Amino acid sequence: MITSSFSYLFRMLNNTFVLVIIVLLSFGCHDNSSSGNQSSTMFESVGEDAQTRQSEVDRVELINFAKQYIGTTYHSASIDPGIGFDCSGFVYFVFKRFGIDVPRSSRDYEFLGKPLKPEEFKVGDVLVFYGYMDYSIIGHVGIICEANGMKSKFIHASSGKVNGVTISSLDSNGYKSRFFKCIDVISR
Repeated sequence: MITSSFSYLFRMLNNTFVLVIIVLLSFGCHDNSSSGNQSSTMFESVGEDAQTRQSEVDRVELINFAKQYIGTTYHSASIDPGIGFDCSGFVYFVFKRFGIDVPRSSRDYEFLGKPLKPEEFKVGDVLVFYGYMDYSIIGHVGIICEANGMKSKFIHASSGKVNGVTISSLDSNGYKSRFFKCIDVISR
């Protein structure tokens, strides 16, 4: 009885396998002369959509979205506006809204992107800073909302006196000395 059960199961699996192969082959048997290779076209268009989305991000719209959260409380390890944001959580939240993947941790920005010269800074670029107490590690990030080289203003979630999302000047004492780099995460 066990042998007949296995025999039946094997025939069923074999028939299913043959059916799957026939279905798969039927997708590959189209005349590709007029439409090109459909599978590569499909994957290329997905990649192009992602690239187009990033290049078409309206930097002013991104900043206007970010500004809606001014005053939101600082909350360590959070990307939830209902709870609050930490600095990298805020940057992550804003860019995610526009389909752009950025690191979740400020330390992961250390080797990300090519550093821009001050005259290349644009609205929507990310400023990367050393930590408040430890200048040997990356510890803070923000988004430029007014580009003006080393006098740019940026929006960020601060754990300082404001204890929330605010706008600060890059040339202020608390940030100028901690500045590490500025990177473009939209056009990359």
